[in-house]
Amino acid sequence: MRIEVLQGSFAIARLDPTESVPEWSSWGDLLSITRTREELSIVCEAAQVPPDVRCHRGWRALKVEGPLDFAMVGVLAALAEPLARASVPIFVISTFDTDYVLIGETDLERAIAALRGAGHQVFS
Repeated sequence: MRIEVLQGSFAIARLDPTESVPEWSSWGDLLSITRTREELSIVCEAAQVPPDVRCHRGWRALKVEGPLDFAMVGVLAALAEPLARASVPIFVISTFDTDYVLIGETDLERAIAALRGAGHQVFS
């Protein structure tokens, strides 16, 4: 697979499920908003998240070149397996066209090496 390393640092924020989507979660290279009964999760550029919002900062995003056909099997497994072997924690977001794998900034080089070792093409 071809994988692009997106520029910038991302954050994963958690808000109360009854809150409105905040204005600070504006468009960037990656914006994901997911609401469940338990939470409102927002993934966006870290600089957009106010300091008083509960979040995990310091994530880098890897974008799988798409669009991916819905009939494809094992896309995430092909990425998660070598990262798990390298002890790299991940946070995954899937869209209609592709998948994004978030990696901690401190794990990025190790993650790239693991993915390349598994035969994936990783570029910035």
